[in-house]
Amino acid sequence: MADYHFVYKDVEGASTEWDDIQRRLGNLPPKPEPFKPPPFVPKVDADEQPKSKEWLDAREPDELEDLEDDLDDDRFLEQYRKMRLAELREAAKAAKFGSIVPITGSDFVREVSQAPSDVWVVVFLYKDGIPECGLLQTCLEELATRYPATKFVKIISTDCIPNYPDRNVPTILVYNNSAVKGTYVGLQKFGGKRCTPEW
Repeated sequence: MADYHFVYKDVEGASTEWDDIQRRLGNLPPKPEPFKPPPFVPKVDADEQPKSKEWLDAREPDELEDLEDDLDDDRFLEQYRKMRLAELREAAKAAKFGSIVPITGSDFVREVSQAPSDVWVVVFLYKDGIPECGLLQTCLEELATRYPATKFVKIISTDCIPNYPDRNVPTILVYNNSAVKGTYVGLQKFGGKRCTPEW
């Protein structure tokens, strides 16, 4: 059976036009102010409040030593936190690359010769269809992920050096500060067919 004693309640502070007219005529009491909770004030922790000179004078030497140890711990943790953040920022700066980027002849100057002086660039000259190139590329891909601060690029040999003989690929050129620091022609320098990233 239905409950006929239900009283409809609107949102607190809401009023109907009829109620407003009745209040103006004095038939209803004035509308109560809507409830506003007091503003939130966090509980004050006495241990975190600054201590007065009188409070410090009242402490025993053992208590003061404990406080000093806590202060040293806080200083150490803050110093360690700053040092660790600086290390993470440096690691983020260094980890720029992490893969072999294919380039064309027109990209060579920008990507290799004009690379920043603190970046070493490994240039892989290859030719499609030569199995030794595929083997060395697999090793270089793993090395690129191990050394993300070093830039690894690959370019088709004849795009980089016109008429470059196929017998010389794969070739690796190592650049730093716009100069060639090392040249490795052929797979024999890297262990031949047993080439691994450790070579």
